[in-house]
Amino acid sequence: MNHLLHAKKATTRRPRGGAFGRAAIVAGLCLAAGWLPARAQEAQYREVASAAAILYDGPSDRARKLFIVVRGTPLELLSTLNQWVKVRDASGDVLWVHRGDLAESRHVVASTLAAIRRTAQVNGELVVQVERGVLLEVVDASAPAGWLRVRHRDGATGFVSTGEVWGR
Repeated sequence: MNHLLHAKKATTRRPRGGAFGRAAIVAGLCLAAGWLPARAQEAQYREVASAAAILYDGPSDRARKLFIVVRGTPLELLSTLNQWVKVRDASGDVLWVHRGDLAESRHVVASTLAAIRRTAQVNGELVVQVERGVLLEVVDASAPAGWLRVRHRDGATGFVSTGEVWGR
């Protein structure tokens, strides 16, 4: 009977460290050595410069064409490979685009129902509300912290909270 209890304890015992523990140690060492990007590192954005750009599932003209995006669409830069850039779009999809289709970012996209206000204050007078996905031109990035001065395609200008947009 003592033998059965002993066998049961042996089968319910959890290994210490194991593959997960080793992976965590290796990731920590790589992060400390600078081989992995830190989460606090600021994201870099570019926008589509041509009238339209094709987003692919791989870094090749032979890769599957997944989406066509219009001029001004912001994309987060992840990495580059020759003339290809690996990007993330506002939906979180990871895709590839030709490097020549990108330029410095001057636009953001509303990530929620976004309020454009006359002043850079939460209770500032509402100029217009835009739905998720609407493209806004950044006209002054030196606005107060947490705000961007933007222009809607219809001409309305004002301040939008950085928490309501993606791409900057």
